[in-house]
This record gives sequence, structure tokens and C-alpha cells, in this order.
Amino acid sequence: MANYTELVSGMCQVFRSGKTKKFEWRFQQLTKMLNMLEENRDKFYEALKKDLNKSIMEASMTEVNFCRNDLVYCMNNLSEWVKPEKVKKNLINLMDTCYIKREPFGVVLIIGAWNYPVQLTLLPMIGAIAAGNCVVLKPSEMATATAELLEALLPKYLDNECIRCVNGGVPETTALLAEKWDYIFYTGNSAVGKIVMQAAAKHLTPVTLELGGKSPVFVDDSCDLSVVANRILWGKCTNAGQTCIAPDYILCKKETQDTLVEAMKKTLREFYPNDPVNSPDFGRIINDRHFQRIKKILDNLGGGKIALGGETDETQRFIAPTILTDVKFSDPIMQEEIFGPLLPIITVKNEDEAIDFILNRKTFSDTSQN
Repeated sequence: MANYTELVSGMCQVFRSGKTKKFEWRFQQLTKMLNMLEENRDKFYEALKKDLNKSIMEASMTEVNFCRNDLVYCMNNLSEWVKPEKVKKNLINLMDTCYIKREPFGVVLIIGAWNYPVQLTLLPMIGAIAAGNCVVLKPSEMATATAELLEALLPKYLDNECIRCVNGGVPETTALLAEKWDYIFYTGNSAVGKIVMQAAAKHLTPVTLELGGKSPVFVDDSCDLSVVANRILWGKCTNAGQTCIAPDYILCKKETQDTLVEAMKKTLREFYPNDPVNSPDFGRIINDRHFQRIKKILDNLGGGKIALGGETDETQRFIAPTILTDVKFSDPIMQEEIFGPLLPIITVKNEDEAIDFILNRKTFSDTSQN
């Protein structure tokens, strides 16, 4: 197992020197990261195509430009953010000068996710650098092409004394978590989130966990169902449903279900007139393991029925956008986050039943798959 003690120790020394706290250093690194994105757009698009079959439009909108916009926002506001913030006084400190001065944590570990391997890896790093931290970045090994590209580009553009990229799988991540960090930022599933929090607790290290769950949608019978269908399916079809805030399931009244299904069929024909499998705009499942996981859900629907879709192609890791009706609360598809293009519809008597069902579920998914 790799040992990163020397790496972390060296970065701690650099941080204590005060180098990363300087406004000029922060702004320079953000500028260089912006240059990295702009000068290597085609390489990022190519990597995202290899990993997830993302179209240039989707890769630009949800990955590269997403990070670019955040960088520009940080650069435009950084000079204001670093200023001390004056606060109100009371009788005890009436004669004092009172303000809040924000300080960086120190050496930060960022563990990225595979479903948006540029956005969910670089966005936390942008914030960490803007705040004046040293950063060790661990991209997801599942998005191999993007991880390799980040490992190649980051040392060329950013300060290698203060910002490092570490690639690898579970052994490398485990070794990184064994070190003492000043802050850990993890994006992924709840099972690994618990491991991250346990490792951090040994050193009382503060943690941000960005985890997934079953994001519900309740469709009221007074809605414009054509608008609803467009919005739901845009969220579900983007990245082939591999998004932590994608609609996971729909709740609606029984009398609404058939009309909603017809509206969604129409929307899918408009989105993919030549069939999703032939569309350059529909993504693919990240790897064989996740393909088989989603296919297993599709093969064991319980009481659910396929209203549209259901086609799969293992050679392409393709799973069609699939609408399922008459799904029950107890069906296998409702037991964990789907993280794919399957969309179950559950009928309820009224809004109260829908709200009760949503509130009685755990906030985060228990799955260790995503």
C-alpha cells in the first residue's frame, strides 16, 4: 500500500510558510486553472466521451463550462472575500476593533466522483484554492480517461508544491484516508461516506460529504404535463441518469399516470427522434459492473410494468430511457438509488400519502454501488 505521509508532511510545511494565504497566489492559481480548461477543452471533451459517452454539448454545459463559470465568479469576487468582515459590537467589546477574518483550513483532501469527473472534482478544488488551502486531489479511478488527463495537466498549470493529483483505486484512497488532513471533501455513495467520516473522526478532521439519495418528484394533477415531462426527462436523461439529483421516481395520482406517460413518450420522441441508442446525445453507463447492476433491477421489477424503453446493449453499456408504471413501494427498484435511466412511477391517493412516503424514507441511499 502506498504511503503518503511524506507528501502530506511536505504540504503542511508549505502551508505553514503562508504561501497559499497570499491573495496573489490564490488569484494566480485560479487564473492558471481557467487557462487549463480553455486551452484543453477538446482533450476534456474527448476524455468525457471515452468515459461516459458525453456529447460535446453536455460535457460543455455540465462539466467544463460549469467549472469555468465558477472560476470566473471566484476571480471576480476574491478580493472582496479576503477582506475582514466588520461585525457589530456589544458592551463588552465596545472599545475594541471587531471583525471576522476567514482563514484557510490547511492541507485539504478532495475525493472526486466518476459521474461528473471534471465538475465534481474541480469545483471543490476551486473553492479550496480560493480559500488559500493546499490541495491533494484524488480523481475517481472509474472515469479513467478523465483521471489520467487531470493527472497530466494539473502539474503543468498549477503550483506543484501546493496542489497535487494522486491517481489510483481503493488501496490508494485507503492510504490517503490514513493520513491526517485539515479538511476532507468527498463526493460519492453513503457506504464510502461512512468510511471517510470514520477516518476523519480519528483526527477530528472536518468533513464535507456530498452523497446521493432517491430524489422524488410529485406531479400534481393541475400541472401542465407537457412541461413536466420535458423537465423530468431532461433531468433523468442527462448523463444517462447517473446524476445524484436526477429524478429517481415519480409520485402521482392514478388518474394522472396514463396522461403523464403519454406526455413523456412524446418528449422522448422529441429528444431522440432516431432512438436513444443511435443518438450522439445519450450517454452510456460508466462500466460493466454498473451496467449489470441496473440491468438486474430491470430484470427484477416485481409488480412494475415497462411502459416505454427497457432495451439494453451490453456491448455498448447502453440502457434505454425506461418508464415503469404500477410500481409498488416494496418493489426492488425502490430499495436503493437507481443512478441510471430507469424511471418508476408510483400512484398515490393524494398529496398527503406522497408526502408521508417521502418523509418516511431515509435521506441518503444505503447503496454502496454508486
